[in-house]
Amino acid sequence: MRGGAIRRPAVAGLFYSADADALRAEIGRCFTEAAARARRSSGVATETAGGATAPKAIVVPHAGYVYSGPVAASAYGRLAVGRAAIRRVLLLGPAHRVPVRGLALSGAEQWLTPLGPVPVDTGAVRALAELPGVMVDDWAHLQEHSLEVQVPFLQTVLGRFSLVPVAVGDASDRKVAAVIDTVWDDPATVVVVSTDLSHYMTYEQAAQVDARTAAAVVAGDPAAIGDYDACGCRPLRGLLEAVAHDPGRRPVELLDLRSSGDTTGDRDRVVGYGAFAVV
Repeated sequence: MRGGAIRRPAVAGLFYSADADALRAEIGRCFTEAAARARRSSGVATETAGGATAPKAIVVPHAGYVYSGPVAASAYGRLAVGRAAIRRVLLLGPAHRVPVRGLALSGAEQWLTPLGPVPVDTGAVRALAELPGVMVDDWAHLQEHSLEVQVPFLQTVLGRFSLVPVAVGDASDRKVAAVIDTVWDDPATVVVVSTDLSHYMTYEQAAQVDARTAAAVVAGDPAAIGDYDACGCRPLRGLLEAVAHDPGRRPVELLDLRSSGDTTGDRDRVVGYGAFAVV
């Protein structure tokens, strides 16, 4: 399926508010809660150093905002210092709805949210479509939430930017890293990887598994992240491989690590959420 001019939101009103004013308020509450947690926390780095530039990449969860929005906000707050410099976002997340062999680009010219349209960098899409295992397939994006829920946050912290949305299916770490490598040296491009962590474990089990996954991310060890440790394991491992390609070997910083048991109080079957920054 070749995309039309506009990719319309599929989960507005479900994962986040469909009303623009209510959505702005909802995102504002996420940032307020993230800032409050940063002040309370002593064991997780959350503050941006004075004069620091924006991260080269962030990793954020993609559940409904009531569940994971404040965790995501801890990473998006770090991008705010790059508002004047960041002009493009390479956004990668797992394909939940449609089986994808490789990586699926969006053929749309714009992505619409309740906050307005975001232009797609169609030139970058055409270039990436030449890579092995990469294709344009809008069926993969039609109902997919993992990418969509990130766009209102990006609109809030960046203002004007272009988007390169990539739904990652059955793709090797090497092929994902090859896509990221194409933009890694561009100072005007930030990489955003969308993934949740463990799924449907008890609160105690999830805490153990997610702590191990977070340690692997910070250590830059993609081989230590299993297929069931994160729903976006493939884009996450691909990012870590791209980080390893960087001669400067940028460090990966843990910003927040929680689960739905922390955000909702229901600890029987939880989903894990983590936020990280490649600084």
